[in-house]
Amino acid sequence: MRALVVRQVGPGVAVQDLGRPGFLAKGLTQGGAADTRAVHEGAALLRQSPNCAVLEMVGTGGTFDATEDIRIALTGAVMTAQIDGDAVAWNASHLVPKGAALVIGPTRSGTYGYLHVGGGFATAPLLGSRATHQSCGLGALVSAGEALPVATDKGRDTGMTLSPEPRLTGGTVRIVPSMQTEDFDPAIRALFEATEFRRDPRANRQGIRMDSDSQGFTNPKALSIVSEVIVPGDIQITGDGTPFVLMAESQTTGGYPRIGTVLPCDLPRVAQAPAGAAIRFEFLSLADGAAVQARADAELRKLPQTVTPLVRDPAQMQDLLSYQLVGGMISATDAPLDEG
Repeated sequence: MRALVVRQVGPGVAVQDLGRPGFLAKGLTQGGAADTRAVHEGAALLRQSPNCAVLEMVGTGGTFDATEDIRIALTGAVMTAQIDGDAVAWNASHLVPKGAALVIGPTRSGTYGYLHVGGGFATAPLLGSRATHQSCGLGALVSAGEALPVATDKGRDTGMTLSPEPRLTGGTVRIVPSMQTEDFDPAIRALFEATEFRRDPRANRQGIRMDSDSQGFTNPKALSIVSEVIVPGDIQITGDGTPFVLMAESQTTGGYPRIGTVLPCDLPRVAQAPAGAAIRFEFLSLADGAAVQARADAELRKLPQTVTPLVRDPAQMQDLLSYQLVGGMISATDAPLDEG
């Protein structure tokens, strides 16, 4: 069986994909990877579908043995990685030979790292997806001793890389109006947009608390709100005026007022922000938000075109003559430093 055998694994490591849409009315959110762009980046590096299942790692990865030659790609939060003791690059694809050990260590930047394999992980699907949804009991965290099955790989290329979208250190997150945005006083909305928040350590795949020095963002109509449908990206304001950004495994309904909703293309920036990272929110109109999202979706489709070799082949370098390839060379017969 083609597989990665788990010798040691960190907490919170789970198989994920792009989630299972279509079950919201039945009380199940889509779930899936916290950083969906990282899933697309890995798929581009391996020249395969972004629907392939991946391994999501939080804080640290683990040690894995390959039962066959297996292509891998590493994206998302940057972690240390070695194949049989040799360090390998992140945001790149590599070959793990049969019997070799892949070791993925602690996070250097960001929160969620991703291990992709050629063909994707072939764990049993549940409700049409291989995504682990812990809050609903679908699937389970990866544990030592497991053999994670790997599907047939139709690709061959390795040693490829891409430049990821910067999103691992917080920054500006774009939001659009939500159902209760107009219920917040204009001054409160302006304060919300002007505030520099800090990503609170109290966070998981359901939601992330935003801390600040503000006294809070209250809504006088909060007590009259009827519980209604919510989606990942909604920013709920709790009774004490604290914002929570709802993430992939959020609940499906809620009664807290929502001051806005994070664009799907910016939600990975929130997910990847480490504890203490600064985050600001910028309001866009629904029309402008839709245009931004459309451009981001188009960028995802073009990701395979941005992949380049880690090491360039001189035979394929059209600009080869522009490089100084002999600078600094010395002659074996002429030693000017020995003169005089």
